[in-house]
Amino acid sequence: MMYILDKINRELVKSEIIPIENKIIPLKKYGWIFNWRQLSKDKNGQTFVLRTLNSPDQIEGALQLKFEYNMLIMDALELTPHYIGQRNKRYDYVADCLIAFACRESFKIEDNYKGFLTFVSKTNLIEWYARKYGAELALGQRMFINWENGERLIEKYLHRTKID
Repeated sequence: MMYILDKINRELVKSEIIPIENKIIPLKKYGWIFNWRQLSKDKNGQTFVLRTLNSPDQIEGALQLKFEYNMLIMDALELTPHYIGQRNKRYDYVADCLIAFACRESFKIEDNYKGFLTFVSKTNLIEWYARKYGAELALGQRMFINWENGERLIEKYLHRTKID
């Protein structure tokens, strides 16, 4: 169980991250950028959605994780389309919880990259990922979150019990 912030009521809302299912799949026809139906069929990947318990049919965010080269890769991350570019979005901590969840999944790896999460960032988001999540630049636009920052994010966003 985790919580996201209802910005209107200033209260935490119980949420969950679950594997994607056909009945709760984000679709391009509703404004989603990624083709989540296609991503969910990837044999090397796992696809998840974040939803609140009080509105389980409303997807607030989606995440695609891939396991390649003995490391966990955050392949796609997207918030519900009506939040894109909005300062007055209803919920906060959605991306934060999804990234922290990906970090937690990275600790399941039994190899040299245990606890490391890697991803390719858009150029304009590199500084933001570094500042907000402690991500480090590896090569080009490839970034990673090390195990120490991953543990910090897990504690902050998946174990949250009060508003900052």
